[in-house]
Amino acid sequence: MVEINTKYKIGTRRFGLINWVGAAALYKKEVLRFLIVWIQTIFSPLISALLFLLVLSLAIGDSRGSVLGVPFVNFLAPGLIAMQVIQQSFSHSSSSFMIGKIQGNIVDILYAPLSAAEITISITLASVTRSVMITIVSIIAFYFLVNIEIKSYLYLIIFTFLSSFILGSLGIIIGLWAEKFDHMASATNFIIVPLSFLSGTFYTIDNLPNYLQIISKANPFFYMIDGFRYSFIGVSDGSVFFGLIYLSTLSFVVWFLSYLLYKKGYKIRS
Repeated sequence: MVEINTKYKIGTRRFGLINWVGAAALYKKEVLRFLIVWIQTIFSPLISALLFLLVLSLAIGDSRGSVLGVPFVNFLAPGLIAMQVIQQSFSHSSSSFMIGKIQGNIVDILYAPLSAAEITISITLASVTRSVMITIVSIIAFYFLVNIEIKSYLYLIIFTFLSSFILGSLGIIIGLWAEKFDHMASATNFIIVPLSFLSGTFYTIDNLPNYLQIISKANPFFYMIDGFRYSFIGVSDGSVFFGLIYLSTLSFVVWFLSYLLYKKGYKIRS
């Protein structure tokens, strides 16, 4: 017994630099959490996007000319998919912490032999996985409805990953901050939804006044949706290269902030 206590001191990691097994287990838990209710987490966002497409197509019809050189529905469809990717990746990670705090089972994570980096990355990657599944299902459905085509799989993968990673990390921050579901609803209604609708999902920013164009180009959601749409129609509303740099930098900054807050125990440790 003396030898064991000498070899393994309390608080000493026994898994090397990274606890791959523990991180993979947490990731699997988070993925199973949304797959169990797949109708709500995967199918429901698709229905929402399809309803937007249906309503706008019926309301505008053929009266709207081409946008960026493509029919309006082909311009609209990728933006609707990207909007669901943004909202659902945020919803997954934020609800993970919020539900954990409400039900009290967040202690399962707090006492797990996992570092703050391993926990935040695992949960964020689970959010990315949910977004990827939504993207695949939506593309298949929209292909048969509006015959959308993917012109760049590389950009599709990159912008899907960056968008969902940023919002997954942001969801952790909001999940840590929120003390009840009303706080989460406020963040969604006053931050996520407005930025989504003001990001060029339904229009090109060229139609906006100059001052609104400047504001839109500071909105990261604009580059998420614009880059995602570029992978389908091959035309962008802004600079795709700048969007890549902007979102890559932002993904690290937002994740690092979530890491620092969790490591500090912000609102989860007394």
